[in-house]
Amino acid sequence: MSMFDRIKDTARQRLQGGSSSHSGGLGRLGGGSAGSGKKSQLVSMLKSQLAAAKSELKSGAYRDASMAMCALVAAADGTVDASERQRMESLIVSNEVLQNFPPDDLRKRFNKHVDQLMSDFPSGKSTALQDIAKTKKKPAEARAVVQTGIVIAGADGYFAQSEQDVIREACHALGLAPTEFGI
Repeated sequence: MSMFDRIKDTARQRLQGGSSSHSGGLGRLGGGSAGSGKKSQLVSMLKSQLAAAKSELKSGAYRDASMAMCALVAAADGTVDASERQRMESLIVSNEVLQNFPPDDLRKRFNKHVDQLMSDFPSGKSTALQDIAKTKKKPAEARAVVQTGIVIAGADGYFAQSEQDVIREACHALGLAPTEFGI
């Protein structure tokens, strides 16, 4: 059993064990305070799992896909103002796994995608999803890209429906079931 299969099984068990009436998917966690606690717990767990895999996540494909995912999450609601861009850049460069890469390189790639998304969202989204799909042949990296998107989306304590939607689209581009990640 691969490391990511064990991580996935552990996450699924923890989510299912936390509630007898729901399966614990992120898509069902956006509501009340109990859901917020479970969502926060899941984001924290994903962050730990990514940190554990840090040494395996050093490829250019993972870097590019992660920056595309972060840009999609930032632009999911259709706008990215200067303060949101700065906050996202800060989250990116402080992310333990993304510290495998030079911060200026990450900023450049993130901002390139955000600029494309803001000038022509459909075209920018297509380009971002193409970069994300480059990790499809390496399932561990593909899953890590989705996990990175969830961690970044959940960093503000709120996982918006528009953010869930773009992460779900990324899952489809990677050939992964969104339900594997609770969305």
